[in-house]
Amino acid sequence: MKKFLFLLLSLVLISSATLPSSTYAEPKHKGKKVALSKQLKAISEKTYRYFEDFTDEDTGLTYDAVRMDNGEINAEKFTSPTNIGMYMMSTISAEEVGLISREEAVTQIEQTLNSLEDMKKWNGLFYNWYHTDDGSLKTDWGQFISTVDNGWLSAGLVVVGQAYPELFGQTNSIVEKMDYSTLYTPEVGQMRGGYDVEAGSYTAHHYGAFYTEPRVASYIAIGKKDVPQEHWWKMYRTMPDSWDWQAQTPKGYTETYDGVEVFEGHYSYDDKKYVPSWGGSMFEALMPQLVLKEKELGKDALGLNNQRHVDIQIQYANDNGYEAWGMSPAATPDNYSEFAATPLGMDGYKSDGTITPHATFLALEYAPMEAFKNIQELKRFDTYDKYGFLDSVNVETGEVTQAYLALDQGMTMVSIVNYLKHGVIRDYFHEDKIGKSPEELLIKEKFSIQ
Repeated sequence: MKKFLFLLLSLVLISSATLPSSTYAEPKHKGKKVALSKQLKAISEKTYRYFEDFTDEDTGLTYDAVRMDNGEINAEKFTSPTNIGMYMMSTISAEEVGLISREEAVTQIEQTLNSLEDMKKWNGLFYNWYHTDDGSLKTDWGQFISTVDNGWLSAGLVVVGQAYPELFGQTNSIVEKMDYSTLYTPEVGQMRGGYDVEAGSYTAHHYGAFYTEPRVASYIAIGKKDVPQEHWWKMYRTMPDSWDWQAQTPKGYTETYDGVEVFEGHYSYDDKKYVPSWGGSMFEALMPQLVLKEKELGKDALGLNNQRHVDIQIQYANDNGYEAWGMSPAATPDNYSEFAATPLGMDGYKSDGTITPHATFLALEYAPMEAFKNIQELKRFDTYDKYGFLDSVNVETGEVTQAYLALDQGMTMVSIVNYLKHGVIRDYFHEDKIGKSPEELLIKEKFSIQ
């Protein structure tokens, strides 16, 4: 009998060893994760339809926005460097999940690259607004060179060059000519907000706050060696504690990196420590991680802080009794406005119950199950339509903004595919020397939020 039991036990152990672990140890939330992945694929298909329907066939330039007015589509046929970068990364994303073929993606992006080569520039940098039908300048909105917008175009070009090596020569040539040194002030160690070509003057302000979306432009400028590495350390994690206009008096300590003293300050919300963004919005915090490996490499700094911002966005919405979460700048019924979880900002944007769906998708890799639930909540407000999620909804009044923005569609598309394909867009970015060479900056820093 004992011999029989021993043999039986041995057979069970051998059988167990040859089976996949999932057959006898179901991962927590596995069923929900499968459902989430399936739903995300469906959302990506609708979201990418925006780029298919609202990108000029001759130039490969995507319309900035469309508004739905009693069933009529009103398209804003102009575009920005950010829109162009997001369109190219969204097209790569569409190919990655099988919505279009590789050949289609390359053909479409090549059309965009050809337009970029012919478009008017300043020191290789792109103006902020162009007409989509012929790539000419939209001069009625001025002739501004935006640092942050050029950063997102550069990011898109870098990703394209690695996703499709046959396009690398063309993308690399455009990026190398984009001279970020012309926007940098060595005496301050920071980038200007931009340059007004018509007026012949720089913006009065620099991008001084570190934890905002312009950090992508800074990273790229360092990667290109247009600006020195010390620039990364010259931006403010929080403003100095003596600057009493900011929302909180920061706590922290001074650390030295590469010979530069950095005040590693933080704010707190309900005992959660975090480094603030300028306004407290989700896209300031998490748009950069679409291409930067902050979660993977910045485990004690940017990656950890990204997690804190997601957690606090969710908690803040709950504390205010909102039925959904995720606050970020977005289209409104009248125009466009900035929204945030206000305490997350140095000078926080407003919070009035307006929820922006793209914020949920930016948070996917940090709170997937919470995002899954939030998607269902947003759908209950009738925000899901032909091109995916409409741009915003006020959960207090129920009013839905009948508009789509190229920027927000792009953030949604790239976020979904980074989640489904394990950071594929970030991988492409970091395979380029521009993305690879500054990685130590992400690794070595430790925020005071442990």
